[in-house]
Amino acid sequence: MDDLAGFLRTRRARVDPATAAIPTDSRRRVAGLRREEVAHLSGVSVDYYVRLEQGRATQPSEQVLDALARVLGLDETEREHLYRLSRQRRRRAKAPGGRIRPEVLRVLELVVGAPALIMDHRLDVLAGNRLAGLLFGRPLPGLNIARHLFLEEGEHGLYADWEQCTLDVVGHLRLSAGKYPEDPGLAPLIGELAMGSERFRRLWARADVRARTHGRKAYRHPLVGPLDLHQENFALPGESGMELLVLSAAPGTPAEDGLRLLAGLGADGAGSAHDADGAEARTAANDPERVQG
Repeated sequence: MDDLAGFLRTRRARVDPATAAIPTDSRRRVAGLRREEVAHLSGVSVDYYVRLEQGRATQPSEQVLDALARVLGLDETEREHLYRLSRQRRRRAKAPGGRIRPEVLRVLELVVGAPALIMDHRLDVLAGNRLAGLLFGRPLPGLNIARHLFLEEGEHGLYADWEQCTLDVVGHLRLSAGKYPEDPGLAPLIGELAMGSERFRRLWARADVRARTHGRKAYRHPLVGPLDLHQENFALPGESGMELLVLSAAPGTPAEDGLRLLAGLGADGAGSAHDADGAEARTAANDPERVQG
Protein backbone atom coordinates (compact mmCIF):
# COMPACT_ATOMS: atom_id res chain seq x y z
CA MET A 1 0.00 0.00 0.00
CA ASP A 2 2.89 2.37 0.65
CA ASP A 3 6.56 2.18 -0.21
CA LEU A 4 9.74 4.18 -0.11
CA ALA A 5 10.05 4.45 -3.89
CA GLY A 6 6.58 5.92 -4.38
CA PHE A 7 7.00 8.35 -1.50
CA LEU A 8 10.27 9.67 -2.91
CA ARG A 9 8.73 10.18 -6.35
CA THR A 10 5.78 12.18 -5.02
CA ARG A 11 7.96 14.32 -2.74
CA ARG A 12 10.43 15.06 -5.56
CA ALA A 13 7.62 16.21 -7.84
CA ARG A 14 6.41 18.86 -5.41
CA VAL A 15 9.76 20.63 -4.83
CA ASP A 16 10.09 23.99 -6.56
CA PRO A 17 13.50 24.03 -8.32
CA ALA A 18 13.87 27.71 -7.45
CA THR A 19 14.03 26.85 -3.74
CA ALA A 20 17.06 24.66 -4.51
CA ALA A 21 18.71 27.44 -6.56
CA ILE A 22 18.24 25.47 -9.79
CA PRO A 23 17.67 27.70 -12.85
CA THR A 24 14.64 26.85 -14.97
CA ASP A 25 13.35 27.86 -18.37
CA SER A 26 10.37 27.21 -20.60
CA ARG A 27 11.92 23.99 -21.93
CA ARG A 28 11.75 22.26 -18.55
CA ARG A 29 9.13 19.50 -18.70
CA VAL A 30 9.59 17.91 -15.27
CA ALA A 31 7.37 18.80 -12.31
CA GLY A 32 9.62 19.42 -9.35
CA LEU A 33 13.20 18.19 -9.29
CA ARG A 34 14.82 15.72 -11.65
CA ARG A 35 16.28 12.52 -10.22
CA GLU A 36 19.83 13.63 -10.99
CA GLU A 37 19.19 16.95 -9.24
CA VAL A 38 18.00 15.20 -6.06
CA ALA A 39 21.03 12.91 -6.21
CA HIS A 40 23.46 15.81 -6.66
CA LEU A 41 21.92 17.90 -3.87
CA SER A 42 21.83 14.88 -1.54
CA GLY A 43 25.43 13.84 -2.21
CA VAL A 44 24.60 10.37 -3.57
CA SER A 45 25.21 8.88 -6.99
CA VAL A 46 22.52 9.21 -9.64
CA ASP A 47 22.53 5.43 -10.09
CA TYR A 48 21.89 4.83 -6.39
CA TYR A 49 19.05 7.34 -6.23
CA VAL A 50 17.44 5.88 -9.35
CA ARG A 51 17.58 2.46 -7.71
CA LEU A 52 15.93 3.92 -4.60
CA GLU A 53 13.03 5.23 -6.69
CA GLN A 54 12.76 1.90 -8.45
CA GLY A 55 12.71 -0.06 -5.20
CA ARG A 56 15.96 -1.86 -6.03
CA ALA A 57 18.39 -0.21 -3.62
CA THR A 58 19.67 -1.70 -0.40
CA GLN A 59 18.85 -0.24 3.00
CA PRO A 60 19.74 3.50 2.84
CA SER A 61 21.85 4.87 5.66
CA GLU A 62 20.67 7.49 8.14
CA GLN A 63 23.00 10.01 6.50
CA VAL A 64 21.38 9.41 3.11
CA LEU A 65 17.87 9.66 4.58
CA ASP A 66 18.77 12.90 6.39
CA ALA A 67 20.11 14.37 3.16
CA LEU A 68 17.03 13.32 1.19
CA ALA A 69 14.71 14.76 3.83
CA ARG A 70 16.57 18.07 3.66
CA VAL A 71 16.55 18.29 -0.13
CA LEU A 72 12.90 17.26 -0.41
CA GLY A 73 11.84 19.73 2.30
CA LEU A 74 10.13 17.13 4.49
CA ASP A 75 8.43 18.21 7.70
CA GLU A 76 8.79 16.22 10.91
CA THR A 77 5.89 13.87 10.17
CA GLU A 78 7.11 13.20 6.63
CA ARG A 79 10.67 12.65 7.86
CA GLU A 80 9.52 10.02 10.36
CA HIS A 81 7.45 8.40 7.61
CA LEU A 82 10.51 8.28 5.33
CA TYR A 83 12.55 6.52 8.01
CA ARG A 84 9.71 4.10 8.72
CA LEU A 85 9.36 3.16 5.05
CA SER A 86 13.11 2.60 4.75
CA ARG A 87 12.97 0.06 7.60
CA GLN A 88 10.09 -1.98 6.20
CA ARG A 89 12.30 -4.43 4.36
CA ARG A 90 14.01 -5.44 7.58
CA ARG A 91 11.06 -5.48 9.96
CA ARG A 92 7.36 -5.71 9.20
CA ALA A 93 5.28 -4.16 11.97
CA LYS A 94 2.46 -6.33 13.24
CA ALA A 95 -0.97 -4.75 12.94
CA PRO A 96 -2.15 -3.57 16.36
CA GLY A 97 -5.23 -5.01 17.95
CA GLY A 98 -6.66 -6.08 21.25
CA ARG A 99 -9.33 -5.26 23.74
CA ILE A 100 -10.00 -1.88 25.26
CA ARG A 101 -9.20 -2.10 28.94
CA PRO A 102 -12.23 -1.68 31.24
CA GLU A 103 -10.40 1.13 33.01
CA VAL A 104 -10.23 3.09 29.74
CA LEU A 105 -13.95 2.60 29.19
CA ARG A 106 -14.59 3.99 32.67
CA VAL A 107 -12.59 7.09 31.77
CA LEU A 108 -14.64 7.43 28.58
CA GLU A 109 -17.89 7.37 30.54
CA LEU A 110 -16.59 10.07 32.90
CA VAL A 111 -16.53 12.53 30.00
CA VAL A 112 -20.11 13.83 30.12
CA GLY A 113 -19.96 17.38 28.74
CA ALA A 114 -18.20 16.65 25.47
CA PRO A 115 -18.33 13.98 22.75
CA ALA A 116 -15.55 11.43 23.34
CA LEU A 117 -14.67 8.27 21.49
CA ILE A 118 -11.94 5.67 21.07
CA MET A 119 -10.64 5.08 17.56
CA ASP A 120 -8.04 2.74 16.08
CA HIS A 121 -5.44 3.30 13.34
CA ARG A 122 -7.98 2.46 10.62
CA LEU A 123 -10.35 5.17 11.97
CA ASP A 124 -12.79 2.53 13.21
CA VAL A 125 -14.74 3.84 16.20
CA LEU A 126 -14.45 1.18 18.90
CA ALA A 127 -16.39 2.92 21.67
CA GLY A 128 -17.93 6.28 22.46
CA ASN A 129 -19.82 8.11 25.15
CA ARG A 130 -23.47 9.09 24.91
CA LEU A 131 -22.82 12.57 23.52
CA ALA A 132 -20.62 11.18 20.73
CA GLY A 133 -23.50 8.96 19.66
CA LEU A 134 -25.80 11.97 19.59
CA LEU A 135 -23.28 13.98 17.57
CA PHE A 136 -23.00 11.34 14.84
CA GLY A 137 -26.66 10.40 15.11
CA ARG A 138 -26.06 6.70 14.67
CA PRO A 139 -24.72 3.66 16.54
CA LEU A 140 -21.00 4.03 17.02
CA PRO A 141 -19.95 0.37 16.67
CA GLY A 142 -19.33 -0.20 12.98
CA LEU A 143 -18.70 3.48 12.27
CA ASN A 144 -15.51 4.19 10.31
CA ILE A 145 -14.71 7.90 10.08
CA ALA A 146 -13.09 7.66 6.63
CA ARG A 147 -16.01 5.76 5.15
CA HIS A 148 -18.46 8.13 6.86
CA LEU A 149 -16.61 11.17 5.49
CA PHE A 150 -16.12 10.06 1.89
CA LEU A 151 -18.95 7.64 1.16
CA GLU A 152 -21.84 8.55 3.48
CA GLU A 153 -21.94 12.20 4.52
CA GLY A 154 -20.17 13.93 1.63
CA GLU A 155 -19.34 17.59 1.19
CA HIS A 156 -22.67 18.95 2.46
CA GLY A 157 -23.19 16.62 5.40
CA LEU A 158 -22.05 16.62 9.00
CA TYR A 159 -18.51 17.90 8.41
CA ALA A 160 -18.45 21.67 7.91
CA ASP A 161 -14.74 21.66 6.96
CA TRP A 162 -15.16 18.67 4.65
CA GLU A 163 -12.22 19.40 2.36
CA GLN A 164 -9.81 19.88 5.26
CA CYS A 165 -11.14 16.75 6.94
CA THR A 166 -10.49 14.73 3.79
CA LEU A 167 -6.86 15.90 3.75
CA ASP A 168 -6.42 14.91 7.39
CA VAL A 169 -8.08 11.52 7.02
CA VAL A 170 -6.14 10.49 3.91
CA GLY A 171 -2.90 11.69 5.50
CA HIS A 172 -3.64 9.62 8.59
CA LEU A 173 -4.42 6.49 6.54
CA ARG A 174 -1.16 6.99 4.63
CA LEU A 175 0.71 7.02 7.93
CA SER A 176 -1.09 3.88 9.04
CA ALA A 177 -0.25 2.15 5.76
CA GLY A 178 3.40 2.98 6.36
CA LYS A 179 3.34 1.78 9.96
CA TYR A 180 1.36 -1.41 9.37
CA PRO A 181 1.87 -2.48 5.73
CA GLU A 182 0.68 -6.02 6.46
CA ASP A 183 -2.54 -5.07 8.24
CA PRO A 184 -5.22 -7.18 6.49
CA GLY A 185 -7.93 -4.63 7.33
CA LEU A 186 -6.34 -1.57 5.76
CA ALA A 187 -6.10 -2.68 2.12
CA PRO A 188 -9.83 -3.49 1.74
CA LEU A 189 -10.79 -0.18 3.36
CA ILE A 190 -8.50 1.82 1.08
CA GLY A 191 -9.77 -0.09 -1.95
CA GLU A 192 -13.39 0.59 -0.98
CA LEU A 193 -12.70 4.30 -0.54
CA ALA A 194 -10.82 4.51 -3.83
CA MET A 195 -13.64 2.77 -5.70
CA GLY A 196 -16.30 5.01 -4.19
CA SER A 197 -14.68 8.45 -4.10
CA GLU A 198 -12.81 10.33 -6.82
CA ARG A 199 -11.48 12.81 -4.26
CA PHE A 200 -10.06 9.98 -2.18
CA ARG A 201 -8.29 8.59 -5.26
CA ARG A 202 -6.74 11.98 -6.05
CA LEU A 203 -5.60 12.60 -2.48
CA TRP A 204 -4.24 9.08 -2.03
CA ALA A 205 -2.11 9.46 -5.18
CA ARG A 206 -0.42 12.51 -3.61
CA ALA A 207 1.03 10.33 -0.83
CA ASP A 208 0.75 13.12 1.75
CA VAL A 209 1.07 12.07 5.38
CA ARG A 210 -0.46 13.80 8.41
CA ALA A 211 -0.37 13.10 12.12
CA ARG A 212 -3.55 13.61 14.13
CA THR A 213 -2.91 15.60 17.30
CA HIS A 214 -5.33 18.44 18.00
CA GLY A 215 -7.18 21.24 16.29
CA ARG A 216 -10.49 22.75 15.25
CA LYS A 217 -13.34 20.47 14.17
CA ALA A 218 -16.49 22.07 12.81
CA TYR A 219 -19.78 20.22 12.36
CA ARG A 220 -23.22 20.97 10.90
CA HIS A 221 -25.57 19.05 13.13
CA PRO A 222 -29.08 18.60 11.69
CA LEU A 223 -30.76 19.24 15.06
CA VAL A 224 -28.65 21.88 16.83
CA GLY A 225 -26.87 23.61 13.95
CA PRO A 226 -23.20 24.61 13.74
CA LEU A 227 -20.81 23.19 16.33
CA ASP A 228 -17.32 24.71 16.35
CA LEU A 229 -15.36 22.31 18.57
CA HIS A 230 -11.76 21.61 19.54
CA GLN A 231 -10.38 18.07 19.17
CA GLU A 232 -7.66 16.65 21.39
CA ASN A 233 -6.12 13.26 20.59
CA PHE A 234 -4.65 11.14 23.39
CA ALA A 235 -2.68 8.06 22.33
CA LEU A 236 -3.47 5.13 24.61
CA PRO A 237 -0.45 3.44 26.22
CA GLY A 238 1.09 0.38 24.64
CA GLU A 239 1.09 -0.79 21.04
CA SER A 240 -2.68 -0.79 20.55
CA GLY A 241 -2.75 1.97 17.92
CA MET A 242 -5.83 3.37 19.69
CA GLU A 243 -6.54 6.97 20.59
CA LEU A 244 -9.01 8.73 22.85
CA LEU A 245 -10.56 11.73 21.09
CA VAL A 246 -12.38 14.46 23.01
CA LEU A 247 -14.34 17.21 21.24
CA SER A 248 -14.79 20.18 23.55
CA ALA A 249 -16.44 23.59 23.23
CA ALA A 250 -14.90 26.78 24.56
CA PRO A 251 -16.81 28.20 27.55
CA GLY A 252 -19.44 30.79 26.74
CA THR A 253 -19.56 30.00 23.03
CA PRO A 254 -22.53 29.01 20.86
CA ALA A 255 -20.91 25.59 20.52
CA GLU A 256 -21.15 25.08 24.28
CA ASP A 257 -24.85 25.95 24.11
CA GLY A 258 -25.21 23.59 21.15
CA LEU A 259 -23.68 20.65 23.02
CA ARG A 260 -25.90 21.37 26.01
CA LEU A 261 -28.93 21.44 23.72
CA LEU A 262 -27.82 18.22 22.04
CA ALA A 263 -27.48 16.48 25.38
CA GLY A 264 -30.94 17.72 26.38
CA LEU A 265 -32.51 16.48 23.17
CA GLY A 266 -31.10 13.05 23.88
CA ALA A 267 -32.44 13.10 27.41
CA ASP A 268 -35.89 14.09 26.13
CA GLY A 269 -36.34 11.20 23.75
CA ALA A 270 -33.36 9.99 21.80
CA GLY A 271 -31.41 9.14 24.90
CA SER A 272 -32.75 5.63 25.29
CA ALA A 273 -31.63 4.64 21.81
CA HIS A 274 -28.20 6.16 22.24
CA ASP A 275 -27.79 4.67 25.67
CA ALA A 276 -28.39 1.31 24.06
CA ASP A 277 -25.78 2.20 21.46
CA GLY A 278 -23.36 3.01 24.24
CA ALA A 279 -23.94 -0.38 25.80
CA GLU A 280 -23.34 -1.95 22.40
CA ALA A 281 -20.09 0.01 22.11
CA ARG A 282 -18.91 -1.33 25.43
CA THR A 283 -19.80 -4.85 24.40
CA ALA A 284 -18.00 -4.46 21.07
CA ALA A 285 -14.94 -2.97 22.73
CA ASN A 286 -14.58 -6.02 24.94
CA ASP A 287 -15.19 -8.55 22.17
CA PRO A 288 -11.74 -9.42 20.81
CA GLU A 289 -13.07 -10.56 17.45
CA ARG A 290 -14.88 -7.27 16.78
CA VAL A 291 -12.05 -5.04 17.97
CA GLN A 292 -9.29 -6.86 16.17
CA GLY A 293 -11.21 -6.78 12.90
